[in-house]
Amino acid sequence: MLVASVGLLGRIAVGCTALLATAASAQTYGYATLPPGTLNHTTASAISKVMKEKGGVNMLVQPAAGGNVIMPMVGRGEVEIGSGNIMEPQLYHERFPDLRLIAAINVLRTPFFVRKDSGMRTIADLKGKRVTMGFSAMRDLDTVARSMLASAGLTEADIKPVLVPNVVRSADDFVAGASDMFFFAFGAAKVREVDVTVGGIRVLEIDEQGMSAARKIMPWAYLTDATPGPIFTGVEKPMKVYSFDNVIVTNAKVPDDFIYKMLDTMEKNKDDLIQIQPILRDFTGAFAYKQYGGVPYHSGAIKYFKDRNLMPTPIQ
Repeated sequence: MLVASVGLLGRIAVGCTALLATAASAQTYGYATLPPGTLNHTTASAISKVMKEKGGVNMLVQPAAGGNVIMPMVGRGEVEIGSGNIMEPQLYHERFPDLRLIAAINVLRTPFFVRKDSGMRTIADLKGKRVTMGFSAMRDLDTVARSMLASAGLTEADIKPVLVPNVVRSADDFVAGASDMFFFAFGAAKVREVDVTVGGIRVLEIDEQGMSAARKIMPWAYLTDATPGPIFTGVEKPMKVYSFDNVIVTNAKVPDDFIYKMLDTMEKNKDDLIQIQPILRDFTGAFAYKQYGGVPYHSGAIKYFKDRNLMPTPIQ
């Protein structure tokens, strides 16, 4: 009788363990990102698909208005993962000390676009023009806009500000004729949509000599090359474009094993990511680990980089 009871208890224990394991594997991880049509929404969709199909992890993409919503969600532990540019976690880390970096995943090349027939060719040509500013739902992008203007020696006093909540509205106001330019990242579907809608757009060229002034406003900015091609809509000749990093973030309480698995799955299945989001060609283990200062990396990410003998690289 006692032996039978012990055997029954053992089977119950094994059954409970199996149920707990099944429940854990069935857990859905939230991924907060920008609205459909943005670069980050496509990126989040690509990562979520690969994590499910290759990593066996359910990830639910949750669109939000901007970083002012996404970073607090991650910082409070309401979702496990979030997307944003490097300024956003830096801006919110003091209020939400549990925010952690996972990785830099791609370069955000963010020029000012104008109509192809506008006659404007450089950022300096925006003097006296209607320029989208404010970005109330993406406050960090107001910093970027001011930084880019500073590269041409311009401030808000030199332009006519058109206040918008986010980059999607910036593009929509441009199409509607309410502004003379719009601000977006290369690779987003919205950029191609605007290009077709208005009959062609042009990227305004930035003065490389003005980057020292630009970095006084946004210290993580740098220049990258852009050449005419499918991704670089509006680029008419080889040029430098204003750039900074897009990152994925998490909460310090998210388990190390999950973050490690996420990075491992992404790197091993990079080709699958690129099929959905070509901009993720930038992503490698080495690119992922940058020397930003401020917000620390998650301990699971640090373990992943350490196991691959990677050291953080400085911003150049």
